[in-house]
Amino acid sequence: MIANDQKILNLLGMAQRAGKLVTGEDLSLKEIRNEQAKLVIVATDASENTIKKISDKCQYYKVPVAVRFTKAEISHAIGKERTISTIMDNGFAKKFRELLSI
Repeated sequence: MIANDQKILNLLGMAQRAGKLVTGEDLSLKEIRNEQAKLVIVATDASENTIKKISDKCQYYKVPVAVRFTKAEISHAIGKERTISTIMDNGFAKKFRELLSI
């Protein structure tokens, strides 16, 4: 794993502990629709349907989305099994965008 990737995963864990993360498809979609989501990370091994649904919704609401990391990597970083993580905080989102180059 690239050092930068490890930084991103560590930041994901930090956002989780800080309560700035919403996880799971339903909650993430709700926050995207409410225009509260700042950035969405979807696992590379999520179903094609899920990736498309989240990507389309993010595009519509102009929320940056990154399809990166496996379900296992995301789950390990946040301490629970998830495919989708949504960052709800501007500060965290800015740092993620820097590290993800988006």
